[in-house]
Amino acid sequence: MVAAAIAAAPPPWWHWRRLRRLARARWTPAVAAALAGALLGGTVVAWQADAGPFHEERACWGALDEDDVADLFHGKRDIESSEVGVSYDSISSDGPSGLCELKSPRGKRVRAQLHRLDDRFGGARDKWADEYLSARMTPLGGGLLGMVSDTRAWLAIPEGCIGRPSKDDGPLVVDVEAGWTDYRGDVDTDERARLARAVVKLVNGHMADRGCDSPIGDPTDRLAEPARFTTEKRDAVCGVKGLSAPGKNVVSRYYRPLVTTASKDAPVRTCDRDVLFGHPSLRLMTVEDPRLAVLYKGLSFDGGREVSAVGDTKKESRGHGFLREDMGLYQASCQTGEVTFLIRADDGRRAADIRRLLPRYVALEAERIGCGPLRLRLPS
Repeated sequence: MVAAAIAAAPPPWWHWRRLRRLARARWTPAVAAALAGALLGGTVVAWQADAGPFHEERACWGALDEDDVADLFHGKRDIESSEVGVSYDSISSDGPSGLCELKSPRGKRVRAQLHRLDDRFGGARDKWADEYLSARMTPLGGGLLGMVSDTRAWLAIPEGCIGRPSKDDGPLVVDVEAGWTDYRGDVDTDERARLARAVVKLVNGHMADRGCDSPIGDPTDRLAEPARFTTEKRDAVCGVKGLSAPGKNVVSRYYRPLVTTASKDAPVRTCDRDVLFGHPSLRLMTVEDPRLAVLYKGLSFDGGREVSAVGDTKKESRGHGFLREDMGLYQASCQTGEVTFLIRADDGRRAADIRRLLPRYVALEAERIGCGPLRLRLPS
């Protein structure tokens, strides 16, 4: 009798079904932000191992079932799930957005987000680029625009499903964060595989909601070996042959570099040194995929002293760039589209290093990707 009464009773207000209806309602930005904080700050629905199978209950906008979640948490099933459903803002151009958080009682958290990358410098200011374009990331391959490590993963929603964004918009992506990153340690390939499977399932779930019937397959078998720290040669800074270290002790001031694994599918080539709290002390990066390079388009016009290319005229130029104490950047128009080259330090004490490295780095990288010859003229 008691069991029957409980089964027949309406679900509590925080039950996942009620949450999903609330999440699908239309909200003003202020209300949505408040709701996101409230939901992701507390327990919404707990999947208890002793509560029996929950069958139809799914997490993260309906994209993950119980087995998918258990895979992320090493087989554990007592996972709490909270989310703000995907909303579509018809006023702003930010596009769809949603948040989801999975939490284990043992302390591990996994957070997923659907959002359009901010074109005001590397995704969401520089924090997104620091973490999701780091040298620890491996391309997902298979023609996908996405990367994965053992603590981070991201994947752009295929344009064949949602259409191509405007030329000034960043791609719509799902990214996944799974806790603290040990930037001095090697990438755990088992954890990397778990995040790769999860981010693909999340993107497939969004595509299914949009009526797209071409799901992405499991990418784990094609993932390249993760990047590893390398011993650097003086005439191959960051593994770029012909790029010499300016001065005697410039490179030795930094920890040995971690460089993105070479791959034809890599949207970026990143070299990071001395990463602290997700922020590299020195980064050399080439953003080869135009869909990501657009994130730096505005920045290329809004920096320090202007950088130009040899042969540029007032009517025609190869691109735009700047040089300042903490960064040198040049965005070039290449046969494949826009490409961004940058060198960035975490403070203004490396201005001389950046000035000496930038022209040679751009020339060599442009030649590697078929965008050369490209020679920069630096401001006096």
